Amino acid sequence: MKQMIRLLLVEDHKTVRQALKAGLEATGEVRVVAEATTAREAIAAAETSADAEVALMDVELRDPDVGASAASGVGAAIDIRRERPRFPVVFYSIQDDDSYFREFRAAGILSHYAYVRKSNYLLPSMLVPLLKDAIAGRSFIDPEIEDRVDEVRERDATSPRALLEPNELRVAELLAQGLTNEQIAQRLGLRDARAVSRTNGRIYDAWRLSESTTDEKVARARAALIYVYDRPIVWGEDGRALVPDRKGCWSPLFDAAEPGEA
Repeated sequence: MKQMIRLLLVEDHKTVRQALKAGLEATGEVRVVAEATTAREAIAAAETSADAEVALMDVELRDPDVGASAASGVGAAIDIRRERPRFPVVFYSIQDDDSYFREFRAAGILSHYAYVRKSNYLLPSMLVPLLKDAIAGRSFIDPEIEDRVDEVRERDATSPRALLEPNELRVAELLAQGLTNEQIAQRLGLRDARAVSRTNGRIYDAWRLSESTTDEKVARARAALIYVYDRPIVWGEDGRALVPDRKGCWSPLFDAAEPGEA
C-alpha cells in the first residue's frame, strides 16, 4: 500500500483551502491531517498534530489580532522549527512585496523547503513532488522568487532602511511624515515621548547623522530625506545633499540650478 503524505494545510482563504485539500487528496498521495488559517493556528497545529510530516503554507496569513510580521507563514515556520527542527514546509504566495522576500532571506532557512509562486505551481500534480522533496530534505525556489530575493538582497546592501530595526523604521516613517515626538509616541501607543527621542538617536547613529550634525532639527530633516529616498545621503560643507552614482562618485541629489544661475 502506497504511503500517504500527511499534510498540515495552512491557508487563510476558505475556498482556496478547500480546493487545495480536495485536489491534493484526489491524487491518492496526500492526506490532510490538520488545517490552519493563521500563523498562530499553524504553530499550534504543528505542535498538537504529531502525524503531520510536512506543511503546505501560504506566505501571507491574515490574522486581525496580530501584527503583519506575526501573520507571516515564514514566521510561523521559524516558530514551528523551534520545536520540530527542520520541519518540512512548502511555501507559496502571490505576494510580491519586498518584505516577504526580506523576511525569508533573514530567516536563514536552509533545507527541507520549497518557495514558489501560487500562480506557477499550485496544481496538485506540481505540489506533490515539492512536498516529497521537502520531506526528503531537498529544497527548491521558484526562479521568479529567487530573482526577487536576490534583487532585495542587492537593494538592501545600499538601503538605509535595512539598517534599522522594525520599531526604528516605524518611527522614521512617522518622522518623515512631519509628526512631533509627542505625536509619534501617541500614534505608537508609547507612554513616554522620551522613548521616541532615544529611538531618533539610534536612527541618527545608524545613518551617521550624529557625525555630520549636532543640531537635532537638522538631523531630523536629513533623516526624513534619507527615509523618503531610501538612499545613502551625505551633506557637503556647503550643505548640498549628495548621493552615490553608478560609478561610486558622490553627485548632487537635487540638480536644480542655484539662485542666479542660468
